[in-house]
Amino acid sequence: MKHIIIGTAGHIDHGKTTLIHALTGRNTDRLKEEQKRGITIELGFTWFDLKDHTRCGIIDVPGHEKFINNMVAGVVGMDLVLMVVAADEGIMPQTKEHLDILGLLGIEKTILVLNKCDTVDEEWLSMMEEDVKEELKGTIMEGAPVAKVSAMTGEGIEELKELILKMVKDDVQEKDVNSIPRLPVDRVFSMPGFGTVVTGTLLSGSISKNDTLEVFPLGKECKIRNIQVHETNQDRCEAGQRVALNISNIHKDELHRGCVIAPVGSMENSRLMDVKLTVLKDSKRNIKNRDRLHLFTGTSEILCRAILLDKDELEPGDTGLAELLLEEELATKRGDRFIVRFYSPLETIGGGVVLEPNPRKKKRFNEAAIEELLKKESGSLADVCELNIRAEAEDLITLKDLAKNMSHSAEELKPYLDELKESGIIFEFPKNKDIFYWHRDNAFIVSQEITRDLKKFYEKYPYRMGLKKAEIHSSYMKKVKMNVFEECIGKLVSENLIEVRNEYVCLPGYEVNKDETYLSIEKLLTDTFETTGYAFLRFSEIDKKKYSDEVVMDVLRVMMDEGKAVKVGIELEMYTMKHFMDVAEAKVREHFKTNEIITISEVREMFETSRKCAKPIIEYMDVIKVTKKVGAETERVAY
Repeated sequence: MKHIIIGTAGHIDHGKTTLIHALTGRNTDRLKEEQKRGITIELGFTWFDLKDHTRCGIIDVPGHEKFINNMVAGVVGMDLVLMVVAADEGIMPQTKEHLDILGLLGIEKTILVLNKCDTVDEEWLSMMEEDVKEELKGTIMEGAPVAKVSAMTGEGIEELKELILKMVKDDVQEKDVNSIPRLPVDRVFSMPGFGTVVTGTLLSGSISKNDTLEVFPLGKECKIRNIQVHETNQDRCEAGQRVALNISNIHKDELHRGCVIAPVGSMENSRLMDVKLTVLKDSKRNIKNRDRLHLFTGTSEILCRAILLDKDELEPGDTGLAELLLEEELATKRGDRFIVRFYSPLETIGGGVVLEPNPRKKKRFNEAAIEELLKKESGSLADVCELNIRAEAEDLITLKDLAKNMSHSAEELKPYLDELKESGIIFEFPKNKDIFYWHRDNAFIVSQEITRDLKKFYEKYPYRMGLKKAEIHSSYMKKVKMNVFEECIGKLVSENLIEVRNEYVCLPGYEVNKDETYLSIEKLLTDTFETTGYAFLRFSEIDKKKYSDEVVMDVLRVMMDEGKAVKVGIELEMYTMKHFMDVAEAKVREHFKTNEIITISEVREMFETSRKCAKPIIEYMDVIKVTKKVGAETERVAY
């Protein structure tokens, strides 16, 4: 079912509120001051049904220049706008500003309503219609259908409803009820016995009674106690409906117009927005770098400074890329429209669209940053997912955080992420609680850095296999969780970018250069260990001749990696040839064929060595799971 929101726009006293009364039978001027002065100050809401039973919510927005902020708030979520022009006056300055605002906010469906037709004759009405159409050329209302009415007498009201029905059937698209719910708050009040109530137009998703949601940018959770749609209690409301929510846990005084209600953790507050910014062609002012502006987006109004990224100045009719430095935190979504008004005097000078609601700070005239924003402007949701994943150069981003940054649900993003994964643009690592994503460009950069540093490492340490994985983690991916880091290393290995051997990361196919020096040291160690047998030596006890400790240890490590030598002992680290320990293993296993226990003393006698060396032998057997300790430190049983 379609949920339709209709708004009014037009100059003060051209009959918007009276027109709504004629359509609905209700008066939207709810404040005493409004009724007394005869003008709309705050937003008014009501509804009416078309003959096919489609229910249309209708918003009466202020026409007075002083209340433009309320007018902008009222446009949020509108499907169709009735631009009301009095037949006896025609287009007025405020009408033109409303047209500019509607255009900047992306309103496409409009009807020109010539009101007060009962006050003029046919000839004047015909002339006025032509004049108005001429003035509307080049605006969003060029070619818009025309309804001639008298809200006071009811003349033409039924014909207007028929026109609305036709546009609703043919042109208004269904709202997205499957994405995350998002409700910009435009009114806050308290009702005795109920507590805090907020109203707004539900832009997307759905909200059900008893849902727990979050109020942004407050960062506070609230529970939905009751839902009203057109003054009727409902268990659920959907995108496109005017909604009143009775919420708990938050006092009225904490809330204000501009707050956004959405699922807990689904959005992120920011003081920075990347935008495409357009100056109205009829503006009398330019926008210069660092100009202070009033920003209107959703139902929010805050101050900001415009940092122009690709130009020094935006003249009337110009469009450019900018970062808006916000003076308060705001939660927005890519694609949100906004208006900017000059700081003083207050006048609408432009607006645009949010390209990135949670950006990193950018330098002006940076080609890479500008290219990224241009891609976000023209790209699909998949393109924006890719850009956000690639932006995490030092870490991987989770599906949860990606959805939060983009203000979309994980379910919305998953098909696009699967598409990127299938095309090899991103790598996916599912974990118990979330999914981690790594951009192939970032993976390539890491592999290049590792490759570069490994080559330097081999020049300095020619007899070492490579860098330890722990060193790789701390040097290149220290922000990545260790279990995810292991997945990343595995991916680089599968792509044949690196190789892992015994906890060392090395270049694919790398072999130690066994030159004359290496072979000489290897022979020195082999001869030493063969001579000492089971009288093991500590490293400091080895006669290294003319070679440095560092180089000898490097060769010894390679010998251990190749299975020629081994390290034995826990408290005392000692070294020997591997074949000696193979013999020792066989003898110990043979011992257990006729004995249940073996002692260190028996090991000492078995290998005709000292107690200092017998203990490392039994500890080695523990490590390779031939023996295990059951009680006394000196006794072992078969594993």
